[in-house]
Amino acid sequence: MDLEEAYDKIYRYAYFKLNNQSVAEDVTQETFLRFISQKGSVHEYEIKYLYVIARNLCIDEYRRVKADPLPEDYDAPAPFDDRREERMMVREALAKLPQEDQEILLLRHVNGEAVGTICKALGISRFAAYRRLKSAEDKMRESLEVNEG
Repeated sequence: MDLEEAYDKIYRYAYFKLNNQSVAEDVTQETFLRFISQKGSVHEYEIKYLYVIARNLCIDEYRRVKADPLPEDYDAPAPFDDRREERMMVREALAKLPQEDQEILLLRHVNGEAVGTICKALGISRFAAYRRLKSAEDKMRESLEVNEG
């Protein structure tokens, strides 16, 4: 994996966790800066370790800043195509899941990470990763079926 691909994966992870583009960019940069300061070279990086750093920075950021709620008179834009509506359904179903389930689904299905990488990033065993992934997928599937029916 090249540096640009690793950067994109860490950015997607941070953006998913924080829902803020500029903060996600800052967290991504800080992740790589901390990694380089500890390892001395970015060419010998391990994606697992980058996820651990990014996860800790996201937790720190989440604790530091509370989200601003939308105003009561906010009117969401109407969907203009089927794909947008489908993406909204998936986001809504995902938002209903616990944060741990959202995180493991992101790592596995959006960033395409191997189970070993997920284990290292989340600090869990391989068995626990498979169990949590299966459980999260089942919950997501159930939530999507309820929304369709």
